[in-house]
This record gives sequence, structure tokens and C-alpha cells, in this order.
Amino acid sequence: MALLHVQFFSDVLGMCMDMDVILPQQTNGQIGMEGKASDGQYKTMYLLHGMSDDQTIWQRRTSIERYVSKLGVAVVMPTTHLAFYTDTTYGMKYWTYISEELPRICREFFPRMSDKREDTLAAGLSMGGYGAWKLGLGAGETFGAAASLSGALDIVEDYKRNEKENERVVPLFAGIFGSAAQLEGSENDLLALADRLAADKEKRPRLFAWCGTEDFLYQGNLRAWEYVRKLGYDLTCYESAGDHQWKYWDEKIKDVLQWWLGMKLDLE
Repeated sequence: MALLHVQFFSDVLGMCMDMDVILPQQTNGQIGMEGKASDGQYKTMYLLHGMSDDQTIWQRRTSIERYVSKLGVAVVMPTTHLAFYTDTTYGMKYWTYISEELPRICREFFPRMSDKREDTLAAGLSMGGYGAWKLGLGAGETFGAAASLSGALDIVEDYKRNEKENERVVPLFAGIFGSAAQLEGSENDLLALADRLAADKEKRPRLFAWCGTEDFLYQGNLRAWEYVRKLGYDLTCYESAGDHQWKYWDEKIKDVLQWWLGMKLDLE
């Protein structure tokens, strides 16, 4: 694999941004790892970070490069800072950036990245799980599949819970989403997005989710899973013991890759 640290300018955000990118490379001389490059265009996974992290975190906390080395897929790991993948009320258009500008830039920089929606996955954890489902439900012309690990999928209830339990987070959420009342039913409410998209079978994404039963976001996941299931989405979801930490996400990203590619993989 090739690992690239990319610094570039975003016209949408009006500032320099960073992303780390893993590209397939055919190799046979690396100790302990084999690299494969697929013919033609690369399937691409956009792998999103959580609230406390940035574009480097998946490499620092997991073996993502080793997992994808034999798969011939590209991985884009962007940062969107602490903005919940949203065009914020304070004027920073992180949603427009992640859903429109970034895929275009990636395909210009790396022409072998496929532009087919069925070859493009959004995946992430926690805040990034919210962002991944949002890309699937809100940018279905680009992202044909979306996977959430311990995601903040019922963001309205998460906002309301923080209003009661965590006053420090409330100004942050207000700056991003406005009030809880403004958030509910808006384009930032995943359940509302799912409801609006349900009738458009051509743009409906395949969805994946996992959450640990001891995670503080577990109940919100159950509500979101049931909601999209009733709307008829192609949803693969499961729960298992676990809370909100990397030892689970390192394991579960392998399940995401197997689900997305539709095959049993040797990813030990």
C-alpha cells in the first residue's frame, strides 16, 4: 500500500485541509504484508473520525492499512474538525465540503478512484458514524453504502440528553445545529433524511451498523435501526458486548469491509 499525507485548499471552507489516503500497491517483498492492486478503478472507502480526533486516528488506533492491503481498495481519511459533518449555523460548510467538494477533489487527484456510487462507501465511528450515515442518506448519488460503528444515529435525542447531562456540549451543538427544535426534522436529522429518501429506491444506500450494548449511544442506535428497517432500507446491524472504545472499532471495521465487498475475508 501507499500512504499519502495530503494538504490542499478547500474553496468551500476557505482554508487549507488535510487528508490521509491509502492507495493500493502491488507488492510481494514487504515483511508480514502482501499488497495487491486491482485492475481498473478502485473501490473507495471514506473513513471518518469521531469528536476528539482527526484524519490520522484510524492509522494510529487500528490496523486499517494492513486490513486493506490485499483488497485493492482505496481509503480516504479526511478531517472535518469538530463540526459533525454539517453546514454549521456559524457559517462553515463542512457538509458541502465532505459530500461534494472532497469526492471531486479526490477523483481529480487520484483518477483511478471509481466514480460509481456502488463502489463508494462512507464509514466511521461515533461522530463519524453519524457522518457516514448522513453521506449515505443525504448524498446517495455519490455514496452507495454507509457504515456506522457506535454512531450518534439519533442525533436529536443525543442533543436533548446532553442538554440535561452535559452543559459543556450544548454550546457546541447550538453552534453546529442551532437549537434541538431546529435540528429535529432538518437535513441534519438522520431519521428525517431516511424518511424523505425512502421512496427513492435508486438513491437509497445499503446501511450497516454495530454498537456495543454498554455504549452510551446504544439506545439511540436501537431507535435508528428500527426506524430505517420499517422504512424498508437494506440494513445489516448487530449488537454485542462493548462500550465506546477502539478495541471494538478495530475489530468491527473488518466486518464493515466484509459486508461492503460481499465476501469472506482473511483479515486477521
